[in-house]
Amino acid sequence: MAQIELLCCEVEKVRRAYLDPVLLNDRVLRNLLEVEERYTPCSDYFGNQFQTDIKPIMRKMVAQWVFEVCEEQQCEEEVFPLAMNYLDRFLAVQRIKRSEFQLLGAACMFLASKLKDTIPLTAEKLIIYTDNSITLDQLLQFELIVLRKLKWDLSAITPNDFLEQILHRLPISKECAQRLRRHAQTFIALCATEYSFARQMPSIIAASSVGAVAHGSSQMPIPKLMDKLHRITKIETDYLISCQERMESLLSDSLAHPANLDIPEANKHHESEYEKEQPTTPTDVQDVSKLLDQSGRNMAKMAESRLPAPQSLS
Repeated sequence: MAQIELLCCEVEKVRRAYLDPVLLNDRVLRNLLEVEERYTPCSDYFGNQFQTDIKPIMRKMVAQWVFEVCEEQQCEEEVFPLAMNYLDRFLAVQRIKRSEFQLLGAACMFLASKLKDTIPLTAEKLIIYTDNSITLDQLLQFELIVLRKLKWDLSAITPNDFLEQILHRLPISKECAQRLRRHAQTFIALCATEYSFARQMPSIIAASSVGAVAHGSSQMPIPKLMDKLHRITKIETDYLISCQERMESLLSDSLAHPANLDIPEANKHHESEYEKEQPTTPTDVQDVSKLLDQSGRNMAKMAESRLPAPQSLS
């Protein structure tokens, strides 16, 4: 009888499925355009004073913390925009206290990672990233609250869903499409941190991101590109140009103030009030990374010593 050897090859990089060309047809794009409005926040929860205990600057702080955690943990590109979509839709229908804001951010990131990541974030890591300011029970309970308020509708449409559809229809090479995709995703993430883009349609953000990236290159004349984007998305060119200019202005401000939150003078007192009540959160991601490494080393030592390991939180 012939011997069969079973070989398990460990790979460092997660294997990904090939892009299904069927998902790039016109019917899929039409469906996305028809239902995208359903997944935008139903109200301006800051402008109409629905949220009274939290301020826009606090949203930006939590958004940047969520983004840094996603970057540190190498989450999929879709996780951060999706988490912020959950957060904004939740805040549009449910009031919260400022002490619950980071807990909400962690719960939204937890859900988005489960939906989009091959290896989702664990509850244990998220709790460490909050500097242990939340417990496992709080995270799991708030996760259920978010699910109920969103009516378990988690397959939200984000700008990333339109990005592939747009790039597929542009007369550009694969190499050019890869560069546009990479830089456009940066603009999409940047917009997700700003509340002023929270109620903007995902298709407009995606198309304007492509326009903003192409604005600084010579891959395609801008008027021709804007006309092509209009034909693809059926969005008026003026709207696309206006959104693109706002993105470019936002990027310029972010590059000019890389070390702070670029807080307007009118919001300075809100920031100081928040810092007084929340002195240690959102937690610095670099410090948490060291804590995770130390935690891993401690677990390894305990295993070697055959001591009982602490109960897992995940």
